Amino acid sequence: MRIATAVIAVLIVLFASTCVFVVNEGQSGILLQFGRITEAGLKPGLHFKLPAPLQQVQRFDRRILTLDSAPERYQTSERKDVSVDFFVKWRIADPSTYYTSVGGDETRAQQRLAPTVKNGLRTAINSRTLQEVVSSARTDLTQALVQAANKDAENLGIQIVDVRIKRIDLPEESLVLRSVYERMRSERKQVADALRAEGNEAALRIKSNADRQAQVLKAEAYRDAAKTRGEGDAKAAEIYAAVYGRDPEFYAFYRSLEAYRDSLTTQNGVLVLDPKSEFLHYMQESK
Repeated sequence: MRIATAVIAVLIVLFASTCVFVVNEGQSGILLQFGRITEAGLKPGLHFKLPAPLQQVQRFDRRILTLDSAPERYQTSERKDVSVDFFVKWRIADPSTYYTSVGGDETRAQQRLAPTVKNGLRTAINSRTLQEVVSSARTDLTQALVQAANKDAENLGIQIVDVRIKRIDLPEESLVLRSVYERMRSERKQVADALRAEGNEAALRIKSNADRQAQVLKAEAYRDAAKTRGEGDAKAAEIYAAVYGRDPEFYAFYRSLEAYRDSLTTQNGVLVLDPKSEFLHYMQESK
């Protein structure tokens, strides 16, 4: 009798354990009976159900989840390619619809959600220029994208909380990237040409000033040399005149010696003169 009582007690405990379930904090649940939803929106706490397989419970995470997508390529309104890397913050808004649409599978939900967000992002980028996408329109772009994508996400029982763009790049093989590089190279070349022109102008200015100063210095030196030479010639002429006035014969003799020196010191020089020439007066034998 005791054994039967123990067996009955164990069976009762097992039966009761299959009729009681707990929904943890941060979760919501639905109750299924033969695959159909009998109760939805179960809140955290202790709940009761019929034993399996009559009823089953399905729990879902109520926290905000993240969909991190791989970078996708889009075209702007200018037909320029951009690579956009983004992520999506989403949560389960309607557990019943979520279970019906994707079977409560988070992976399937993200696979269904990703095309919706990508299509909305493509539409938003196609209507904007590259500058608007990259700079000021990023916040407006994501806000408009969230509003548009939530309309389609309602069919999945999902609410898109936010869409954030992590990075916007130009594809390496894109013509846009090459045009940007060419524009940057052209701008740098213009700056370099301007600096080079300024340098050449400064060099020419310095060189012209140096040439002018050199010409001035040379002119002043020639002037001073001519003045000194003139003064020397005048002094020499004065001395010559004084000597000539004092002793004309000695002056004539001195001048003849200078003429001999200037004429006969030239190498390979030839003079053809009459022996009785006045030039050879002082070289003739004295009578």
